[in-house]
Amino acid sequence: MKILLVEDDPKQLMPLQMVLSQAGHSVDGVKDGETAQWLLAEKEYDLLILDWMLPRISGVSLCQQYRAAGKTAPVLMITAKDTTPDKVIGLDAGADDYLVKPIDIVEFMARVRALRRRSPLWQGDILRLLDLQLHLDTLILERQGAIVSLSSQEFQLLEYLHASS
Repeated sequence: MKILLVEDDPKQLMPLQMVLSQAGHSVDGVKDGETAQWLLAEKEYDLLILDWMLPRISGVSLCQQYRAAGKTAPVLMITAKDTTPDKVIGLDAGADDYLVKPIDIVEFMARVRALRRRSPLWQGDILRLLDLQLHLDTLILERQGAIVSLSSQEFQLLEYLHASS
């Protein structure tokens, strides 16, 4: 899955980017809304993870612009803003889910998996191409009963090649 992760705090960006990459996702991690805005104009993503309070352009503004452009990939808003009115603003801006910091990594990854399942692009936990099966949750490649565990980079490459076919 191709993910745009926008978080201005490097102490939070790096661990989140690492755990997503280790789970086999291709992640573009950026620190400001302006860079994210440019990437959204240049690339397609399967999931957006946006911090609310970003330099230059807020995560809420990015989400609103993304939805106004007719884009439908799921959006997970991550923020320290924890009041009910804040959550309503984030969800009404177009976010599909809202997670309050500090982030529990186990819950974060469960929400990423849930959003992947709700994505209109989701085709199940197994990608199939001819006699190959790529298991998204376990990073396993299966062919005619033979099973191979893949590194996250190998998995990302095969997922990319599958999407290109």
